[in-house]
Amino acid sequence: MSAVRSKICGITRIEDALAAVDAGADAIGFVFYAKSPRAVSVQQARAIIAALPPFVTTVGLFVNASRCELGEILDAVPLDLLQFHGDETPADCEGYHRPYIKALRVKAGDDIAASCKAYAGASGILLDTYVEGVPGGTGEAFDWSLIPEGLSKPIILAGGLTATNVAGAIAQVHPYAVDVSGGVEQSKGIKDHAKIRAFIQAVHSSK
Repeated sequence: MSAVRSKICGITRIEDALAAVDAGADAIGFVFYAKSPRAVSVQQARAIIAALPPFVTTVGLFVNASRCELGEILDAVPLDLLQFHGDETPADCEGYHRPYIKALRVKAGDDIAASCKAYAGASGILLDTYVEGVPGGTGEAFDWSLIPEGLSKPIILAGGLTATNVAGAIAQVHPYAVDVSGGVEQSKGIKDHAKIRAFIQAVHSSK
């Protein structure tokens, strides 16, 4: 089995981004959603990305953003990948000349396989915890047994992951990648560098 990739999301400071990269993170996530306590401005994101070394994927997270808003951000910020975390249809995710992943908030009864097929243009599907009225970043894990095997898209597992449970999650789900935000924080938007290192070490040592 190939190595599981890791993304540290909700980055708001240069030092946190560099700590994540130094620890071995494959991707850095920026939240462009004003209601989030981890939201960044265009200026913040540009400064952080300018400080990154090569071969680190920069991901922009959006929640039901208008095409105008998203286009303006893409004109200003050199993002490699888009992450749609709201109620976007497949058509809403297309047309930005960037690869994208679609987040699904998982609850019992969901047809994850059908959703993967519906977002045929996605590079991957991110599975997060369903909490009423909250698009993500809940810090809560969901029932991983709800994820069927043999899905048509690479799966990024999110929701309540920490250094303590991520190896078990990987052993059970076998995702392409894992995504963490709250599980490596001191406070919302401020990362704990020791927690980042412990998380990525756990990912790298997982089977």
